[in-house]
Amino acid sequence: MKVLEWCKKEIEQLTQKSKTVGLQCIMFAKWIVLAVVVGLLVGAFGSLFGVCMEFATETRFRYAWLIFLLPVVGLIIVALYRSCSITKDGGTDIVIDTIHNSGAVPFRVAPLIFIATVLTHLVGGSAGREGAALQIGGSFGDKIGRVLKLDLMDRKVLIMCGMSAAFSALFGTPMAAAVFAMEVITVGVMYYAAFLPCVVASLVAAHFASEIIGISPESFHIINVPDLNLEMIAVVVLISIIGAGVSSIFCLILHKTSRGLEKLVKNSYIRVAIAGVAIICLTFIVGSRDYNGAGIDVIKRAFLGDVVPYAFLLKMLFTAITLGGGFKGGEIVPTFFVGATLGSAIGIALGVSPSLCAGIGMAVLFCGVTNCPLATLFISFELFNYKAVPYFLLAIAISYVLSGYSGLYGEQKIMYSKYKARYINRNVKDGD
Repeated sequence: MKVLEWCKKEIEQLTQKSKTVGLQCIMFAKWIVLAVVVGLLVGAFGSLFGVCMEFATETRFRYAWLIFLLPVVGLIIVALYRSCSITKDGGTDIVIDTIHNSGAVPFRVAPLIFIATVLTHLVGGSAGREGAALQIGGSFGDKIGRVLKLDLMDRKVLIMCGMSAAFSALFGTPMAAAVFAMEVITVGVMYYAAFLPCVVASLVAAHFASEIIGISPESFHIINVPDLNLEMIAVVVLISIIGAGVSSIFCLILHKTSRGLEKLVKNSYIRVAIAGVAIICLTFIVGSRDYNGAGIDVIKRAFLGDVVPYAFLLKMLFTAITLGGGFKGGEIVPTFFVGATLGSAIGIALGVSPSLCAGIGMAVLFCGVTNCPLATLFISFELFNYKAVPYFLLAIAISYVLSGYSGLYGEQKIMYSKYKARYINRNVKDGD
């Protein structure tokens, strides 16, 4: 009898284990398939977006007179959003809020932000592209989940998949894209259930963009990485402290400019037209078009030490007016611009490699405005190289702590204090 009972018990355990393994295999297959689908669809749409952005930038350089169309294009953008019943655009915060709660990312956001961002860059508005990509990817992920009638939790994972895929397709950084989508939602709590889908989606999208469409991944070359010593540590600490402060100021300027313009000029058509005229006037006052568009070319020059000391200040001003006035685009590439030019200027002043300092500046600013240290570390690997890892690791750690609770995305939650092992569960707000 005892033998029979033992056999029966073992068979039950094996049956249960078989069911568990079978369920795990089904879930594995499910997420692989869904991630590939999202990676292909979002990768294709994101690649098209990237191609259009390149075309808009090249066209703007070729026809300098396009800048005079800024107010007209601004009016068109506002009219487009009004026609789709979107009077107050929350940007990437819409996507983050959907993951936190039980809402939806309107699918019309994808074509709207696509068209509006391309138009903004075509005429010289100062904005990025990755923020727009996050909205495109998030709306696609949510739509796919709804079409397939997935439950709320699975749709949230697909939204993160879409964000990863769009970021990866556009910038060619699949490691950072996969981690960023999970880390940016809630700082201190990673949605590890989304890890496999995000990794697969970002790899598929990056491969589609580079191998099929032919979009080259972004990369910046750091020349002459010195050995780690006390002098270089002091330089890294200095750049990190200054950069963390600038990241908080940048977030504050972006938020306050947007709120201030909304209060001063209630009519969104008049507001965007004024912003367009302001950018035109600033461009001619400065005497340079370096601060129009995303500014990737200026970032590359910063790595060569070809930068004016006040470039980061002007970029913050141009970007704040552009986005605050109602034009569309992202904040991440302008953040890279600010970080690269700030770091390069400090490097030149101290007689240290401007390329290394520009890279450190980019990492410090990105971490400071997104509160995503892990994603920042990965993007440093992919954009630069692995030789300067100790410098980036130190810089990112300092930036994360000293940037406080400011950030680009007001709906982003910070679950644990940056200074103590304490649960705080607070939102990022207005650079405070």
